[in-house]
Amino acid sequence: MRIRATLNALAVRLDGGETPEALRKALADVPNLPLEVEVSGSVGIEVLQALAEIGQERGITLRPPRGERLIPYTEVVDHTLRAGTRIESPGTVVVLGDVNAGAEVVAGGDVIVVGKLRGLAHAGATGHEEATIWAMSLEAKQIRIAQYLAQAPAGSTSRGPERARVVEGAIVLEPWGRKKP
Repeated sequence: MRIRATLNALAVRLDGGETPEALRKALADVPNLPLEVEVSGSVGIEVLQALAEIGQERGITLRPPRGERLIPYTEVVDHTLRAGTRIESPGTVVVLGDVNAGAEVVAGGDVIVVGKLRGLAHAGATGHEEATIWAMSLEAKQIRIAQYLAQAPAGSTSRGPERARVVEGAIVLEPWGRKKP
């Protein structure tokens, strides 16, 4: 069993072999959010009954199994990427520096830039729509997440640290690391 928090729910993946007691205990120790449940293994009727009882209190949505999306590792680039440089990785890429215009970062997982992102960033390049792009200063003319594409409007400027992610079929930018008033 795996449990992770999403923005509006708890994603619960049942792999099979869980007991009703283990399920109740695991969900008692987490925030009281609605459940999004994916069943990827053989689950007993007692576990399903316990899940239904918990779901009556919290709300429940069943998700079809998506298969395993393994992001193999994180690659750290410890320098600024100059124009003409291309970094490609099946995992997450962390750049400790800037990504200059004309440079490209293509990652199967997230793209994290501890600096200015002016070049092309493509997170989730293998179709991983949950991937994100994080940058201290997001100044890129174009970013991509999975099959989605976003272009900066003319005259736009960076608003400080930001995160880009896919929401309802479109890439959205959100402030990152700032406390809300």
